[in-house]
Amino acid sequence: MSIFLFSVILFAALLHALWNTLVKSAPDKFLTTTLVTASATLLAVVLLPFLPAPLAASWPYIVLSAVLQVVYYTLVARVYHIVDIGQAYPIMRGGAPLLVAVLNLFIQKEVLPPAAWLGVGVICVGILCMTTLHSRSQRSGVILSLLIAAIIASYTLVDGMGVRLSHAPAAYTLWIFLLTGLPLLGWSVVRNPARIGRYALKNWSYGIIGGASTIVSYGLALWAMTYAPIAVVAALRETSILFVTLISVFILHETVSKRRILGACVIAMGAMVLRLA
Repeated sequence: MSIFLFSVILFAALLHALWNTLVKSAPDKFLTTTLVTASATLLAVVLLPFLPAPLAASWPYIVLSAVLQVVYYTLVARVYHIVDIGQAYPIMRGGAPLLVAVLNLFIQKEVLPPAAWLGVGVICVGILCMTTLHSRSQRSGVILSLLIAAIIASYTLVDGMGVRLSHAPAAYTLWIFLLTGLPLLGWSVVRNPARIGRYALKNWSYGIIGGASTIVSYGLALWAMTYAPIAVVAALRETSILFVTLISVFILHETVSKRRILGACVIAMGAMVLRLA
């Protein structure tokens, strides 16, 4: 993998860590997630008329991905109510590359070299460093985080295949965010239109920054998947785990144990091994 491609994925990882941190630090996690996706939807509406449409073969993947991501955003908002971002984020993001690599071996027969599997194994060790928990609420958070990891792996594989068929990575990405944002925004408006309006007026910056961050982050990752194996890109993108851990310590001032710091670093190391695979 070239230095340029590697740098692009690292930048995507940083942006992904940014929008997750915004959701965690916001006063209402679900409404902030809705603002983020609504902003991404607005960007999609503005930009799509200027881009070539994805090829017809990729549309089933776009629709399926949108459904999976609606579930993903909803669960992310929920898990941050249960556990700290520095605990949940490494598990749900670190678990996904392993699932992607294993599932893709059977689905697309995309075989990884031994060094790549080593990187995936190191990531697994990092996850185990963070899952020795005792309280009931923490165990619930871990279980939910692992479920989110499975959803992330699912839409990553769907999009990795779909974007290759689209021949239009930017438009493919924007259509996903358009179809994802509409139901989330609609649900919030139906539940309490006055509340979402008041919240948006007071916290519009969360939506703008988060929306731009998530759409660019995922767009860059999908673009990278057209040049590199899906599992490798998915794993390298999880260097965002280290960014989130640093943010949770130095900006959010969350309590982070040595075990969690060690786990985050090991997961990041695994991703770096994949860089060299």
